[in-house]
Amino acid sequence: MSTGRSRLAHAAARLAARFVNRADHAGHSVSRATRRVSRRGAALALAGSFALLASGCASLAPPTPIAQSADASTEHYRGRFSVRYEQNGEPRNTYGNFDWQQSGENAVVQLLDPLGQTQAIVRENPRGASLELPGKAPLTGPRLEDVMHDALGFALPVGGLRYWLRMQSAPGSRGSIEHDPRTQRPTHLKQDGWTIDYQAFFDGTPLRVKRIDLSRDLDGSPLAVRLVIDE
Repeated sequence: MSTGRSRLAHAAARLAARFVNRADHAGHSVSRATRRVSRRGAALALAGSFALLASGCASLAPPTPIAQSADASTEHYRGRFSVRYEQNGEPRNTYGNFDWQQSGENAVVQLLDPLGQTQAIVRENPRGASLELPGKAPLTGPRLEDVMHDALGFALPVGGLRYWLRMQSAPGSRGSIEHDPRTQRPTHLKQDGWTIDYQAFFDGTPLRVKRIDLSRDLDGSPLAVRLVIDE
């Protein structure tokens, strides 16, 4: 068990360092204090969101590939995420990897620990939402954000991100998007209380986002999410 914790701490520190280095390379200003992420701090940050990570013993089997909708293609994103949030008044940070599949209104998101083990599976479709965690029955509810927040202490806006990753406003509510006047690339999008900043893009066409930062302050509880897409 102690060996599992040690491996997780080392992997968490490496993942946090990769996040800082990649963000800095993409033009994001990162302080020296942020770069000095301790192994212990990174491991505790991960354990704060996924309690079972502390044991390093439990994980989920990866989900089957998402079924393709008849009228929509399948989109697949892999990369790394970081989340800054508050839980019971205490600031927390979480790092990990993600595997995102979506087709039409169906989405499946895996959240993985630094060792590559699946620690949460998020599913959303028109019938509802569910969250799977190791050793527990699936949690369900009409709103995915409520399900995730109750179980993890934070929630990813999967419904909106399905469109924001395409650099579009989500249907059903008003959104505003700003573009760089020189390149015509999107720079900021605001919708449903979220501010979405497009920080980096892949080279070539069609235009694809490489790094996206999201932030929201709901009832005095700030939440910041960063996604770095590797492919």
